[in-house]
Amino acid sequence: MSDSPEHDSRGLELAKQIARAARGAAPKPKRVRKTQPRTDGPTPIGELLGEVADAQGWTKDLNVHQLLSRWPTLVGPVNAIHCEPEHFADGVLTVRAESSTWATSLRTMAPQLVAVLNEALGQGSVTKVVVIGPQAPSWKKGRRSVPGRGPRDTYG
Repeated sequence: MSDSPEHDSRGLELAKQIARAARGAAPKPKRVRKTQPRTDGPTPIGELLGEVADAQGWTKDLNVHQLLSRWPTLVGPVNAIHCEPEHFADGVLTVRAESSTWATSLRTMAPQLVAVLNEALGQGSVTKVVVIGPQAPSWKKGRRSVPGRGPRDTYG
């Protein structure tokens, strides 16, 4: 089986077409590349996916999701039981704690968490960790309610 000059033996062009189709972009016209056929065998799929992720700009997001899946190893098993990452955008990681006590505890360790995340993702990937407390229940009952602060309790 010989590779013609039009054939991409690594499958990178096909992977890029699939990625463009997945995000709704029109496929690019096929270019004929005059490259030397590879002699070292097929390329592992992991390497191809890594190249596609780099080309599409997905590397940082994939790294963040991989790290957040290892949340207990980052913050410790005890802290992981009482909090979970909720959102990551523009370098800001939002973490929700189950009580105001745990939120306060995590706020004190936020700078260390930023350092750990930046060490794993690259400097500047995470700029801030915002820790929020639990969501307070709604105390509004019925169509009419009295304006004001409502019951006083520590919900966050």
